[in-house]
Amino acid sequence: MNTIELEGINVRYGRKHVLRDLEWTIQPGITGLLGENGAGKTTLLSVLAGLRRPDSGTVDFSGAFAAPRFGFVPQRFSTPPEMRVMDTVSYAAWVNGLARRDSHDAAVRALEAVDLADRARDRVRSLSGGQRQRLGIAAGLAHAPDVLVLDEPTVGLDPAQRVRVREVVASLGRSRTVLLSTHVLEDVHHLCDRVGLLTGGRIAFDGTVSEIKHKMHAQESGGLESALERGYRTLMDELGGGVQ
Repeated sequence: MNTIELEGINVRYGRKHVLRDLEWTIQPGITGLLGENGAGKTTLLSVLAGLRRPDSGTVDFSGAFAAPRFGFVPQRFSTPPEMRVMDTVSYAAWVNGLARRDSHDAAVRALEAVDLADRARDRVRSLSGGQRQRLGIAAGLAHAPDVLVLDEPTVGLDPAQRVRVREVVASLGRSRTVLLSTHVLEDVHHLCDRVGLLTGGRIAFDGTVSEIKHKMHAQESGGLESALERGYRTLMDELGGGVQ
């Protein structure tokens, strides 16, 4: 599995400086990326997945592959509803560099990994919301990437669907480097080994979930918040981000 080193990453959109001299090490396993809306998370994911070149800085890799293959599953994964599930994933494998003759078998493996093999011949329109999210993961997984980047994979799902997607992501994290961007702190609690907090264009915190929990003020009452939510809110207040 690969370790990813980001050094001095800067990205500007016009006069807006989105990422500022960002430094971060992403370890194998599952790492969470937290931050407010507009903090630059999507930009950072795009840089990691090779979809956006930084204005300056480097992204280096160490591990089994010096130039690992990336899989990227955007928050809004969409595909023509009339396509069959198998064709959707097979096409994704081909687009990401597999030979056409190998794409079908790759799609079979990816659908098995997300527990959708029994829906392979169905139309996409027949899938539930949670199944479509798993289809998106299968499409990002079909070309056997070494690094998988997931942007809000459980957004809009009901609790049962969210649990099923978490099970899939947890399984994938055992054999590859996974970066999970999410606003759902329960996803972080259940899935992530480490967490990076993006604010002010930089990774302002890099640590474990337990370390975030320890940031909560001892005098705060629990209320309806979990320890992770209280710790996250306290950490954002300390950093000047302010949770809305």
